[in-house]
Amino acid sequence: MLDSRTVKATKLTSALLEAASPAGLSAAIKLKQLANKAGNEDFRVLLLEKAGELGAHILSGNVIEPSAVEELLPDWISPENPSHFENATPATSDKMRFLTKTRSIPIPAPPQMNNHGNYIISLNQFCKWLGERAEEVGVEVYPGFAASEVLYKQDGSVKGVATNDLGVGRDGKPKDSFERGMEFHARITLFAEGCHGSLSKQVIKKFDLRSESQPQTYGLGLKEVWEVKPENFRKGEVVHSMGYPLPSDTYGGGWLYHFGDNLVSLGLVVGLDYPNPWLSPYGEFQKMKHHPLYKSVIEGGKCISYGARALNEGGFQSIPKCAFPGGALIGDTAGFLNVPKIKGTHTAMRSGMLAAQAAYTALETNKSDSGTIFLYDYEDALRKSTIWKELKEVRNMRPSFDTRLGLYGGIMYSGLEAYLFRGKTPWTLKHHGADFSATKTADQCKKIEYPKPDNEISFDILTSVSRTGTNHEEDQPIHLQVKDWDKHAEEEWPKYKGIENRFCPAGVYEYIEDDTKDIGMRFQINAQK
Repeated sequence: MLDSRTVKATKLTSALLEAASPAGLSAAIKLKQLANKAGNEDFRVLLLEKAGELGAHILSGNVIEPSAVEELLPDWISPENPSHFENATPATSDKMRFLTKTRSIPIPAPPQMNNHGNYIISLNQFCKWLGERAEEVGVEVYPGFAASEVLYKQDGSVKGVATNDLGVGRDGKPKDSFERGMEFHARITLFAEGCHGSLSKQVIKKFDLRSESQPQTYGLGLKEVWEVKPENFRKGEVVHSMGYPLPSDTYGGGWLYHFGDNLVSLGLVVGLDYPNPWLSPYGEFQKMKHHPLYKSVIEGGKCISYGARALNEGGFQSIPKCAFPGGALIGDTAGFLNVPKIKGTHTAMRSGMLAAQAAYTALETNKSDSGTIFLYDYEDALRKSTIWKELKEVRNMRPSFDTRLGLYGGIMYSGLEAYLFRGKTPWTLKHHGADFSATKTADQCKKIEYPKPDNEISFDILTSVSRTGTNHEEDQPIHLQVKDWDKHAEEEWPKYKGIENRFCPAGVYEYIEDDTKDIGMRFQINAQK
């Protein structure tokens, strides 16, 4: 084991940002803009990012509403700006389709999905570009630093984070390359980890930030980027679909964005409250690509990247308290994704900018290093912002799909909300509860058999994982742990018949036949030796 007597080095800063997400980068830039404008050269802003380079853990392909970035960096795409963002494709057309197994039926898109004035971008490239702008204004950026622990003062307020020790073997012992992690102390720490971040979960629990909100609900987004034939490329076209391949009791939909030079981002989002444990989001995604709407675009092309990520779908009802002693939650960490709009970058960035303004004001007002900062102004600013307004307007759309009418009832009610009610109803629909509570047992559901991939349009999981760019040392410690492997298998396998195999988009969890086990199956994590 590691020698606990080895003390971690400490860095002190005015404000600390955890994760170089759109929210974290926007907050960092805004903080330094305010400090620079005031001539406060001693105001330090430090940003930590676990990826080796900025944007590496950000999935590509995104339609951005530019309101927030235009406020933060007004000349962001101006050709007169020598450091402008060069890879923004104006959205030129919108299509909404309801799919059956073979047909694509045009349906009206709600006004929230109007993409006039928006841009299709690679979010990976955009975050790299924001990182460069952050460094230009004086933000200290630390890529390759994975925060693993929240640090607290004696009064219980947050005082910063600590990073992982590096060069530790799977057995927990230091290797020759061992480097002690570091502590980063700040008067304000803003958490911008994104959906279900490990440190954010800690502070949410410690400060009971969800005491007045409904449970968060989640979706799983699976995405590929393809280079397609020039004759199949329609630059700026934005397509969304509902229906096939998902069953009518499962929320979700697909997309197809044409951007850059012959590049297409396509993907599928599946609500994680789906009832059938035989369903595989990855299998549904691969099946979707064989529908004529998608196949006609990508056939003959080349898949160049794959990724998957969790999404917050709870919306307005699930927003927690965002400020706590010594810090705040920003961006998708707090759940500001506008699900009906299928956009969250602009709300994430704006929340970071609002938190930055509140943090700078609070720090300048309370200059004593010993005092604890609480961002009351951030909570107030959120409620007065466009974030609050737009999320409140669409608050009833996502939970409307949880009725007995399922997909079709949700579509009809959401149409009324979009065109008639516009969020002004006196009621607020509740979420059903935690997503897992909707899962039925395997014997209650029809088994789903997925077709074998053809390796041209559809691929097996291992092939897709090879396109993620994910690299780990073979003997590094495993972050996924199960307290009792046999007990888990004995409790879960009989009920769900290996749901873990199917819900993971990277093939990490697996049941293997094993005659030495009472149930004849062994549960394992494939990274585990």
